[in-house]
Amino acid sequence: MSGRDTVQIPDDRDFGAFRAECESERGWSLTYSKAGVAVWVQLLEPERSLHKIKCRMECKDVPAETLYDVLHDIEYRKKWDTNVIETFDIGKLTVNSDVGYYAWRCPKPLKNRDVITLRSWLPMGTDYIIMNYSVKHPKYPPRKDMVRAVSIQTGYLIEGTGAKSCTITYLAQVDPKGSLPKWVVNKSSQFLAPKAMKKMYKACLKYPEWKQKHDPHFKPWLFPEQSRLPPLPLSELSLQHADSLENIDESSLAETKDDRGEASDEDSVN
Repeated sequence: MSGRDTVQIPDDRDFGAFRAECESERGWSLTYSKAGVAVWVQLLEPERSLHKIKCRMECKDVPAETLYDVLHDIEYRKKWDTNVIETFDIGKLTVNSDVGYYAWRCPKPLKNRDVITLRSWLPMGTDYIIMNYSVKHPKYPPRKDMVRAVSIQTGYLIEGTGAKSCTITYLAQVDPKGSLPKWVVNKSSQFLAPKAMKKMYKACLKYPEWKQKHDPHFKPWLFPEQSRLPPLPLSELSLQHADSLENIDESSLAETKDDRGEASDEDSVN
C-alpha cells in the first residue's frame, strides 16, 4: 500500500502484503528480546531517523478475539493508553473501514504528534488484521500545537494460537515529519515499544470485566449495523503526502526525564 497514489480502500492483496511483511525477517535487525516481547528495526533513511519498527508479543490468557476488541474499542483505549492526548472517529467508509484522528505524546522535549488515518480491518477465522495509512480531511487540517505525522503503513496482525492465547505483531512505518535525535529511535525500540506492548497486554486481561460495565453489546467492528458514525464519501479524502507538511528539526534535542513515561505500569482502567 505504500506505493499508492490515490485514496483507496485496501483489498485482499493489501492485507496479504501486510501480513507477509509482519512475518518476514529479511532486512530487519533484532534490537530487543525479553519476556515474550521482541522488537525489530529497519532503518530506511538514518539521516532523517525514518525507520520501520516491528514488535511481536506472545499473549497468554488472552484470546485473539479479545485483543481484536481492545484494539478497536476507542472508549477503552482512552482508559489504558496513557500516550493518547485525543482520539475520535470521523466517519465510516465501508463495513470494515473508517477514518479517525489520533494525537499522542512524544518523549520530552519533542513536540507531540497527530495523524488522520484511513483504517481497515479483516477477520480471518482465528486471525485478524487492523491497518491504517494517512489521509487528509478538509475539516481536520494540521494543528498549531501538534506536528502532523504521516502513517505510511501501520497496523496489527493478531494470530490465535489457542482457545485463550494469541500472538500480536505490530508493524509501523511512520514519517514523524522532522529530523529526530538518534536516542528517540533507540528509546522507541528498547523501551517505549516493549512497554506499550506490555501495557496493551494488561489492558486485555482487564477488558472483559470493564466491557461488562460499559455498553457490553456495542461492538460495531463486529456488528456494522451498530455503527453510529456518519457515512463518509471517499471523494472527501486525499492522500497525505509527507512532503506537503512542515518539517521540523529536533535532532539536537537532548533527552529529558519524562515523568509520564516513567509512570507505573499499573495504570487503572476501571
